[in-house]
Amino acid sequence: MSQQIRALSYQTFFLTFIALSAFAANSVLCRYALAMDKIDPASFTVIRLVSGIIVLFTIIGIQKGKQSIEQKGSWFASLMLFLYAACFSFAYIKLDTGMGALILFGSVQISMILAAVKSGYRLHMTEWLGLIIAFTGFLYLVLPGASSPSIDGLILMLVSGVSWAFYSLKGLNSQNALLDTSYNFLKTLPFVAILALLFYSQAHYSYQGVLLAVCSGAITSAVGYTIWYMALTGLTSAQAAVVQLAVPALATFGGVVFLSEKLSIQFIIASLLILGGILLVILGRYYFIASKIHS
Repeated sequence: MSQQIRALSYQTFFLTFIALSAFAANSVLCRYALAMDKIDPASFTVIRLVSGIIVLFTIIGIQKGKQSIEQKGSWFASLMLFLYAACFSFAYIKLDTGMGALILFGSVQISMILAAVKSGYRLHMTEWLGLIIAFTGFLYLVLPGASSPSIDGLILMLVSGVSWAFYSLKGLNSQNALLDTSYNFLKTLPFVAILALLFYSQAHYSYQGVLLAVCSGAITSAVGYTIWYMALTGLTSAQAAVVQLAVPALATFGGVVFLSEKLSIQFIIASLLILGGILLVILGRYYFIASKIHS
């Protein structure tokens, strides 16, 4: 039994690392494609979502006969998925890789925490402290200065993060993550068509830009999300939240290595405040619930 548990933990660690690397790679791929002007953001979004649809339904086809629950996703989740992907792409015209990932990740986590509060969850003192620290980090991040993010990029990435938070919350009650994810991707097609038409005159792309968008959609999005769902079976909710703190760090590392981006003191301090505050909220919630159970 202990060998089985050890094997499961190794498998969970491996799957988690691959999934988080895929999430970070999304930021690197998108930023690289746009910063090097290999493709425009609208075309990147269109190709990313369409290639994701193809891969997801290929996976479903391979598993045909193993899907016992018929799910069709939802139009609301599809709209949130589209807004996340579109705003993500347009934001990365203005933001460095690590900056974008930090804003995205921070806004996702804070949005989900606030959604829990709105639904009636009462924050413990430790959680309130963590939330205040995280918000302070955001305020410090956007202070006027040479290294502060552009307002346009900031707003777009905040919308992307909030959209992803709503998409994630919508999926909490999913009985078949793969099918719901696949149909949510599929239902983005009307929005994708509108985006393509609106920015048709501005479209430009190269072979490399298309390849980067396909990799983002087919591998780091579709396959990455599927691997993440597999990893979640071996993680508690607290562990799943904590390990995602690694995504901005991995994305920042990728930006430095592949795009020669520089790290500012303001960004480092803001990162510590935002991620540290969120970590305090997560751990505070975990230990507060655990203490109530044992009391």
